[in-house]
Parts: sequence; C-alpha cells; structure tokens
Amino acid sequence: MKANSIRARVRAEMTDEIKEIARRHLATDGANLSLRAVARDLGMVSSAIYRYFPSRDDLLTALILDAYNALGGSAEKAVAAVPAEAHAARWLALARAVRDWALEHPHEYALIYGSPVPGYRAPADTVAAATRAVTVLGGILQAASAAGALRPNEDGLPPAGSVADLDRIRAAIAPDVPAATLARALSAWVALFGQVSFEIFGQLSNTINHPAEFFEHQMRAHARYIGLEAPA
Repeated sequence: MKANSIRARVRAEMTDEIKEIARRHLATDGANLSLRAVARDLGMVSSAIYRYFPSRDDLLTALILDAYNALGGSAEKAVAAVPAEAHAARWLALARAVRDWALEHPHEYALIYGSPVPGYRAPADTVAAATRAVTVLGGILQAASAAGALRPNEDGLPPAGSVADLDRIRAAIAPDVPAATLARALSAWVALFGQVSFEIFGQLSNTINHPAEFFEHQMRAHARYIGLEAPA
C-alpha cells in the first residue's frame, strides 16, 4: 500500500512538472506543443512522456482543464467575497476576476479563448470546467431575480431558435431569470471577454491608453444594461 502511495505521488509530481514545462512552451510556441520538445526540456527520452500523456491532445486537454478551472476558481472566490445582496458589485467582482486572471496568465487565456488549435477537438469532459465562470454569472442573476432586484427590460425576444438556446442556458445556470434579461446578460458576457481579449492580444494599443479605467466604466455600464443596480 505504501509503495503504491509513493508511486502515485511521484506520478502526480511528474505530471505537474510536465504541465509546467508545457505552459512555458505556450509562451514561446503557442498551442503548437511538441511532446518531444517537452520531454527534451525535462531531460527525458520522448517515449517516457507518453506514459503520462499518450498524445499531444491529452496534454492540451490537461492544460485546458487547468486553465478553465483556475479562471473559474478565481471568479468564484472573487464573487464569494462580496455580500450576496450586492448584485451589481458581484457582477463587477466577476468581471474584474476574469480580467485579472487573464492579465496574469495571458498564454493560458489565449489557449482557451484564442484561436482554435488546428486538429484539436476538446473532449466532453472539458464542459464542466469551461462553464464554471458563466455559472457564477448565472448565480448572480438568479439571486438578483429572487430578490426582485432585476430591472425588467422591454427588449423583444430574439427569433425562436435563439429563444430555444436561451431556454437551454437558463435551465443550466439561471432558471428563474427572464429570457430577455438573460439575453442581455449574455451580451454583456461576450462584451466582457471581447474587451479582455482586445487588451490581451494588443488590439487596444495606441487607442485605449488607460484600459483598466475604461474596463471599469464599461463593466458598470453593462451592469445597468443587464438590469442590475450599478453602484456609485
């Protein structure tokens, strides 16, 4: 039993080391990972690394899961620190957590929100990790709805196919939130990641020279757009 425990610990440590080296390669090579190059940096023969990750896609999946879970965990922690009744403040905490994590981990952010990796198809077991952050958004909306703190909007519903999509999303993250409000929230969510991506990938260079304060202004505007009461 003890020997098995030692082997498991050694395997876990080696797995973590492989992933850490792979993250360094993300910074220099993007998602174009080479197991052979990772093995070389570890001082291993290339065949040895396959005992831990049978293919490049397996290693990519592990990195993607880690990135989504790290982002989701940061979002959950940030929002949990804000009083439950401060709905707009919780939205702002969520938005800031996304931006802060992305700025601290730009290459991992690029892995999950940048260009698709050619030839890679994410397996179904990445879905739960990928939806952690948006589930936090759903919780904010759900709590605001339960408290009667969502301002109604008079937007018409989108076409039937989109309403069906919204209903599926509502069932997963915010079942008591009106479809029109969820549509606005998802637009704000897309705008959040769009603004973060523009900053991370340099699209704001020489245009928005104070990205942090512009981000804050825009996220407050989105709180009002969603129907949350924006704090002063």
